[in-house]
Amino acid sequence: MEFVQKKKANKHTFTLHDDYFNFAYEDKSGSGDADFNYADFPQKSSIQIEQNDWLRNVGYLWIALGVFQLGYAIYSEASLSGKGFWILVGLVCVVWAYFSKVKYTVFRAEQGNIFVIQEKNHDQIIDELNTRRKSQLLQWYGEVNPENDLENEIRKFKWLLEQEIISKEESEQKIAQAELLKKDNFELPGERLN
Repeated sequence: MEFVQKKKANKHTFTLHDDYFNFAYEDKSGSGDADFNYADFPQKSSIQIEQNDWLRNVGYLWIALGVFQLGYAIYSEASLSGKGFWILVGLVCVVWAYFSKVKYTVFRAEQGNIFVIQEKNHDQIIDELNTRRKSQLLQWYGEVNPENDLENEIRKFKWLLEQEIISKEESEQKIAQAELLKKDNFELPGERLN
């Protein structure tokens, strides 16, 4: 499965494989890519906005210049013909700067940052990554490991609950299963000695 996002000079490609995904990007400053396990996809995110501040600020300056020019013409009772030109140019620049901005949801992982452009596929990409994350974490950590210490198993299932991978009831069942397994393992050697 592959998702391709394009906005302005930015192109982001998410290639989803069975056990991992690849995030590739291209923009004005260069290109790159990185592979991530689904389990490493962070749950916390931030918003980042890329916009042309220079164009916006110049637009505001021209609007201010136009307002001053128009105000001076009104004050001096001069002709108003052509006095709104800089206001119009400034408004065009501000509107252009507004509609050319790119908004990202940013997930900061150990291997690097994952930028999801806020456009039509945004929610679908994040939902798919989260679904696969849950599946991979369950595959890796969802069952009781009899070789682990009981405390580690309890911590593991409490962590899975915190990550919203399993419900509270499932966490309690897995912890009870681990406790029962450890209890049985301690009783078996004693029974054999008798």
